[in-house]
Amino acid sequence: MDPQQVVQSITMGSRIAEDERDDLSSYFVETENWRKVYHGEADVIFAPKGGGKSAIYSMLMSREGDFFDRGILLATAENPSGGTAFAEVETAPPTSEAEFIGLWKIYFLTIIAQALAQYDLRSDSAQKLSAKLSEAGLLPPSAAPRRQLVRAAMDYVKFLFRPASVEATMTIDPNSGAPVVTPKITFAEPTSEERRGGALFVDELFDLAQEALDEAGTSMWILLDRLDIAFADSPELEANALRALFRVYRDLEPRNKVHLKIFLRSDIWEAITKDGFREASHITRDLRIDWNENTLLRLAVQRLLRSADLRSHYGVDQGEVLSDIERQRAFFYRVFPPQIDQGSKKPSTLDWCLSRTKDGTGRNAPRELIHLLSETRNSQLNRFETGQAAPEEETVFDRQAFKEALPTVSKVRLTQTLYAEQPTLRPSIERLEGQKTRQNAASLASVWGVSDAEATRIAEQLVVIGFFEPRLSDYWVPFMYRPALEMVQGSAEGVAGADEE
Repeated sequence: MDPQQVVQSITMGSRIAEDERDDLSSYFVETENWRKVYHGEADVIFAPKGGGKSAIYSMLMSREGDFFDRGILLATAENPSGGTAFAEVETAPPTSEAEFIGLWKIYFLTIIAQALAQYDLRSDSAQKLSAKLSEAGLLPPSAAPRRQLVRAAMDYVKFLFRPASVEATMTIDPNSGAPVVTPKITFAEPTSEERRGGALFVDELFDLAQEALDEAGTSMWILLDRLDIAFADSPELEANALRALFRVYRDLEPRNKVHLKIFLRSDIWEAITKDGFREASHITRDLRIDWNENTLLRLAVQRLLRSADLRSHYGVDQGEVLSDIERQRAFFYRVFPPQIDQGSKKPSTLDWCLSRTKDGTGRNAPRELIHLLSETRNSQLNRFETGQAAPEEETVFDRQAFKEALPTVSKVRLTQTLYAEQPTLRPSIERLEGQKTRQNAASLASVWGVSDAEATRIAEQLVVIGFFEPRLSDYWVPFMYRPALEMVQGSAEGVAGADEE
């Protein structure tokens, strides 16, 4: 088959799981991590950015029918794509962690009530829960968007916490004109007098939810993903929100019918726990998604094998190739050249790809590898279309296509991830454009026009976000960021170490 036609048939998929929900199931790798989540053995899933947590989340939602057959209702607490449901929280955030705990609890209760109504579960407990929320003006319409539920919960909790609880208040229903009594709701056990006045303890509503689900012979998983987007503009707000979320998780843990499933970036978890977080030691139903050479190889090969033309061109069976890691490796090197830079001391193509798509933490994630291979496909098609030299032997990709693809990947990672998430560090990074790739405190002080001590402080911040890799007393810029900044390989003046791959 014509190599150009073969390459045209290859689709590596989107580097972002949210953008490929319809196709994800055709090449999703069902790992042990997936099995643990699918069977309810893990509640908290940590992964680096682009590390696959959203793919697991998307696959869970794509199998909603399977979960229903298992007696599990799935509900999302965040919009799967587009604008975040928590946008208005940033404009007028809760003033304390306790207030955030109240927001999360009220919000989850409205999600549960909405799901019970959608599935027409009308036991006594379900109706009591519905009635209590209705009395408080919190019963959501069946089709209410998540942002509306968040707004209602946020307004109500503010009403409760400022002051801490609200006395029973009479208002007028705008539709019927009838008086509506809003009962006092507390976030601590009400006194006898408060109960006589109609007070409710918020955890009692979760007891009603537990009973309603138990009577229906089902349970509910509330899924939370995209939390890095929800509170991205304020680290303090993000820390308060997530600390409160994990405290609510601990409060709900004894209930066996309501389960939170939290998908969170590992760097955000490390940031909110670095100064101590007591609840962290009690979170045991967690897993961390890590990737290595073999799992990333399988990911790449599985996506390549989606192409019927590619399978036909090489005469391979998809199941047979995927059944053995060495067959996957052999197939990879039939499609791609053995090396990008030729020489006995140069890395293999896969190692070259992995070294160019990891950051200063040394971690690889699927997102950048998928992006690199997708851009390599585009570069190779351009080479075919412009009549450049054909790939060698039976491969359908030329080594030069990889080099042409890397600058795009580098720029996207730098601008859409690093600059977008770390705007205060952007000026320091931009000042390194055209500089050498190995620096020390003195050379950085010269570039940035600051003292050695200040240069060290900034450099250590860049280490945390993965822009620098520390090497002894020096700082090394990973290959991932070099093309976008047009950096020059080598050591800055006065830096003794060599810049080696």
